[in-house]
Amino acid sequence: MSLSSPCSSNYVTCAGREIHYTEWGAHHERTVIAWHGLARTGRDMDELAEHLSERYRVICPDTIGRGLSQWSPLPAQEYCLSFYAQIALELFDQLQIEKAHWVGTSMGGAIGTVCASGLMQPRMQQRIQSLTLNDNAPQLAEAAVGRIRAYAGSPPAFDTVLELEAFFRQVYKPYGWLSDAQWRRLTETSTRRLPDGRVTPHYDPAMVQQFISHPDDYLIWDHYDAITVPVLCLRGADSDLVPRETTDAMMHRGPGAAGLTQVVEISGCGHAPALNVPDQLERVEAFIDAAH
Repeated sequence: MSLSSPCSSNYVTCAGREIHYTEWGAHHERTVIAWHGLARTGRDMDELAEHLSERYRVICPDTIGRGLSQWSPLPAQEYCLSFYAQIALELFDQLQIEKAHWVGTSMGGAIGTVCASGLMQPRMQQRIQSLTLNDNAPQLAEAAVGRIRAYAGSPPAFDTVLELEAFFRQVYKPYGWLSDAQWRRLTETSTRRLPDGRVTPHYDPAMVQQFISHPDDYLIWDHYDAITVPVLCLRGADSDLVPRETTDAMMHRGPGAAGLTQVVEISGCGHAPALNVPDQLERVEAFIDAAH
C-alpha cells in the first residue's frame, strides 16, 4: 500500500514532556486516536490512519520514551499507565479533542482502557466514544509478558539497517503478512543510531521499568468493568499474550455483560495483528462507524 494521504508531523508538551504525533485528515471533525504497542512507535498506525483519514481526523502519538517523543528522566515513575493516561488527557486538551474513538495495539489498548474507565483520569471517561483493543485485554499471560520484557529490555544493536530489519522480521513475525515495503518502513521508522555507529530499535530500554516498578500495571479488570462504551477486541488467533479464557471472560463482565463487547479472532496472526490489510482495516472502520 502506498501512503498517499497527507499527514503532518507535530510536537506538543504533555505532562511536562515533549510528545511527537502524526496527524492525518486534519480537516475532519470526527477523531480517532491510534496508539501503538510497548516497544513500537506511532508510525505502526500509518495504514490504519491513511485508511480512516478519508472521513476521520487520526492522531497517532509516540508514547514517551518511544520514537521521536522525549525519553523520561524518571523512568520508574513515568513509564506506567497512570502517567500515559495523564499524557493522553493533556493531548486531548491541547488538540481540542472533545470526543474520540480509541484504537490501541497492546500497550496502546491498555492506555485506552484506563482512559475509558475514568478511574485514573475522570475527565477522560466521557471523551472515549469506542475502544478497539488490538490483541490486548484486562489480563495478560505472564509467560508472554516475560518474553516481551526480555527482548524489549535488552534491545540488540547491529552494524547495518538491513540486519536490524532481519531482526524485526523475526521478532514481529506474529504481526502477520507485511509487504517488503511495509517491513522496510517499519524498520526505518523505528531505528536509531548509537554513538558507536550501530543501529538499534528506537525506544528507551528503561521503559521496561514499568514491569519492575509497577508489576501489576496490566492487571486492569477494574478499569474494564467500568467501561460503558462499545469495545472491539481483535485477538490474534495465535496470540500468546491474550488467552481465549480472558476474552471469554471479557464477554461476561463489564461492557461484555452489557452486550457492548465483541471479540474477533484474526487468523494468521499472533501478537499483534499489524492493522495493515483490508480485512483488518475494514473491521475497525465498521466498528467505529457503528459506534457513533
